[in-house]
Amino acid sequence: MFFILFLVNYLKFIFPKNKMKALVLLNMWASRNKEEFKVFLKNMFNDKYILTIKNKYLRRLVAFFIVRKILKNSWEHFEKIWWMSPMYNLTERLVSKLQEMLPEYYVCYTMRYTSPFSFEIIKNLQEKNIKDITLLSLYPHNSTTTKVSSEQDFLKHKTKDLDIKILNYFFENPLYNKAIVENIKKSLVWKNYNNYNLIFSAHSLPQKVIDSWDSYKDHIEKNVEILKEKCADENMDFASIALAYQSKVWRAKWLEPSLSDVLKRYKWKNIIIYPISFIIDNSETIYELDIEYKELALELWVKDYIRVECLNDNDIFCEMIKNMLE
Repeated sequence: MFFILFLVNYLKFIFPKNKMKALVLLNMWASRNKEEFKVFLKNMFNDKYILTIKNKYLRRLVAFFIVRKILKNSWEHFEKIWWMSPMYNLTERLVSKLQEMLPEYYVCYTMRYTSPFSFEIIKNLQEKNIKDITLLSLYPHNSTTTKVSSEQDFLKHKTKDLDIKILNYFFENPLYNKAIVENIKKSLVWKNYNNYNLIFSAHSLPQKVIDSWDSYKDHIEKNVEILKEKCADENMDFASIALAYQSKVWRAKWLEPSLSDVLKRYKWKNIIIYPISFIIDNSETIYELDIEYKELALELWVKDYIRVECLNDNDIFCEMIKNMLE
């Protein structure tokens, strides 16, 4: 009897019942109401990778005053699109599609600054007895402010029994860039490419962050060069192709040229904008690019203003993720 019990337990150890793995998508934030928006601001400005003040108590104090100052005005802007809940809905669509493509994985996501937080996802995975976890940041370029911050936050909450792998940044992946080019094509059906000026708009960062050995700017510029070649290969002969930076939020030197300045070049011309630093549509694309910058473009007498949607749950992008896992 003892031998049989020993054999059963031994076989359970050798052939565990649950061999499922998890793919966890990492994103930054989303807000469904004002309180959640406040949580996002508070957590973001307390992040040492965002507000680079070494003393955590001083950082908390500075973060408190920043949030207090910008909350009302920022929420008034965000309120115009909050009802769409774009980041949550679109992320969940991506998760659902990947779950169908990857039956051997449990696919989920975590947000850096709003729920679901990393510790919540880790607890959920442990309850499912899933210990083999792969992390994929939904930011294609490497930066301490996005990919690194999200990964470090997840690792901070891991326990010893978890086996965690981290997928690399993917801005050079051929399938990723193919998906972008196809999205741009869809936005210009029945239009002549040479009548349009293509702008790749990236989220800006303080120059201080870039000077601290952050590779974000270098990766963005390399990505633009790759996409220029892809467009040329597809005979997409745009009148011009430019890089610009958006979303500066406080005084200091940030990456240039700003999108506001670049738009001034195109009076009486047509432009098409692709948000190169995002995978999922969010407030920076749906509010800033679709509303704020579009209004500015019209004031500057831009003839036609087209904004290409992010990849979101694009089929080619999902295929890229599957290939990365394999």
